[in-house]
Amino acid sequence: MTSESSHAKQTPMLSNSAYNVVKKSATIVLPAISALYIALAQIWNFDHVDQVVGTVAALNTFLGVIIQLSKKSYYASSAPYVGEIKVQSEGEKKIFSLVVDGDPEELENMSSANFKINSDTGETPVVKP
Repeated sequence: MTSESSHAKQTPMLSNSAYNVVKKSATIVLPAISALYIALAQIWNFDHVDQVVGTVAALNTFLGVIIQLSKKSYYASSAPYVGEIKVQSEGEKKIFSLVVDGDPEELENMSSANFKINSDTGETPVVKP
């Protein structure tokens, strides 16, 4: 069994820290700024409330798109996986091979591990416990 996986070694669009900053901005910070501005504008008669809140909403929508693209990029990359399970057909039999990226001894210290399924059988394998 080889120790290197054949699945693509792509990297996600955003790093974990950048993703967390963008997500927190879109889900907490920008909505809070918008709500605060609306409240203060009514109390203090600020000008251009629609323009400011509309700008914040447009920026927040853009960040939401970035988050979704980054999420899609993350799951398309090899980042969420520690390796793959290769499924090959040999006549009536199917052979399942576990291919680990990196040192297999590190699996012992993990609480969970995700593997990508790579099947040449043309079927989606069902692995029952």
